[in-house]
Amino acid sequence: MRQRNKPWADTFLQENKHLVIPEAQQHKGNWNKVFGNNNPIHIEIGTGKGQFLVGMAEQYPNINFIGIELAKSIVVTAAQKIMESPQQNILLLNENAANLREIFADGEIACIYLNFSDPWPKTRHAKRRLTYYSFLEHYEKVLTPDGELVFKTDNQGLFEYSLVSFSHFGLKLKEVNLDLHAVEDPTNVMTEYEEKFSAKGQRIYRCRAHFSQN
Repeated sequence: MRQRNKPWADTFLQENKHLVIPEAQQHKGNWNKVFGNNNPIHIEIGTGKGQFLVGMAEQYPNINFIGIELAKSIVVTAAQKIMESPQQNILLLNENAANLREIFADGEIACIYLNFSDPWPKTRHAKRRLTYYSFLEHYEKVLTPDGELVFKTDNQGLFEYSLVSFSHFGLKLKEVNLDLHAVEDPTNVMTEYEEKFSAKGQRIYRCRAHFSQN
């Protein structure tokens, strides 16, 4: 998701450290203390404008949510959205998902959401896809033994690639949905992209998976 550069972003982040947590690595293994409770922790990699996080936090007040986003301008937009909400169970990190294991301890996360990730369609960029095996290695470590990976996209090519990637890595698929909105799942919280694409009649694909030892 591209957004215009916000020259005041650094100042905003400095003024809102209670929401966008700086130096996230210092909290590795202690994120429940940051939230002040022992509720399960779910993370979304790639926050968009924050709509998914706010919707999930409202629907599941006894779960802690952390949004991870590398682009500073997007983090700011998501933070502004969250600040408009009364929900207190959301935090944001301006971090690279490649550093996931430096931020979270093994088994610290109960669920990981990958929503409408960049498909990186060129073969030479495959390792940048969030469902590439090097990312799956990180997910496997930080997830709890019964942890779940939930992947949603409108991109059929990325979905097919991801299913193969999951299979090769040894993940077990709990759900493979080729037309999510056709089943009218009442628990589904839509992202901004999802609303846009589904309004155009595009299919939304979703799968839920867990690692084979779980």
